[in-house]
Amino acid sequence: MKVGVEIHQIELENDDGRPVDGLCVACEKCGHEVEVYGTGAASAKRGAAMLHEECPEGESNFYDVSWYG
Repeated sequence: MKVGVEIHQIELENDDGRPVDGLCVACEKCGHEVEVYGTGAASAKRGAAMLHEECPEGESNFYDVSWYG
């Protein structure tokens, strides 16, 4: 099933405790969120893949982020 996502730019901490730009990618169906480093299209795709893998409902949703970037 194709499900929409919300994408917001956020600031994350890297392993050294330094601030880095990132994205919060959220499923519009259930609200599950993932955070990824980077703000480009590749980061949005990674977030979509993580949502697919981590779905708390056990669904195999498809998240289209081609519009981002």
